[in-house]
Amino acid sequence: MNAPMVLSPDALAKIDAALAKYPPDQKQSGVMAALTIAQDEKGWLSTETMDFVAHYLGMPAIAVYEVASFYSMYDLKPVGRHKLTLCTNLPCALQGANQTGEYLKQKLGIGYNQTTSDGRFTLREGECFGACGDAPVFLHNNKHMLCAMTPEKLDVLLKELD
Repeated sequence: MNAPMVLSPDALAKIDAALAKYPPDQKQSGVMAALTIAQDEKGWLSTETMDFVAHYLGMPAIAVYEVASFYSMYDLKPVGRHKLTLCTNLPCALQGANQTGEYLKQKLGIGYNQTTSDGRFTLREGECFGACGDAPVFLHNNKHMLCAMTPEKLDVLLKELD
């Protein structure tokens, strides 16, 4: 029995391109790429989407859930159009990340792991992004690193993301 089509042909082509990097009998090695592509298309990873990825890769659904729930870049529930993830590890904290996070929480009226009522912003805490010298560091939608983010820079960013 085939699983119902959950991802577009374009997304499947992208997954197939990622899978081509691995031996044919090791398709499960592409699970992170497949989940990223699925999330890019759907906005988050529902159980239905993860089940589809598992079926497509020929692996147990629980193994896909384990990957998706372990890594913070995967969203297991809907998020805002703009997900801002702040590194709060010690080097960033020592360079003002905690104060920057508090400023952003107050500005948006939400806490970590919350989304604004208009669905525009989700705020998350993250682990090291490997840019300690540029702290405080944010990731925007898991794709764009924002460095040395002061309250003034955040004000400009929020206006630009309107």
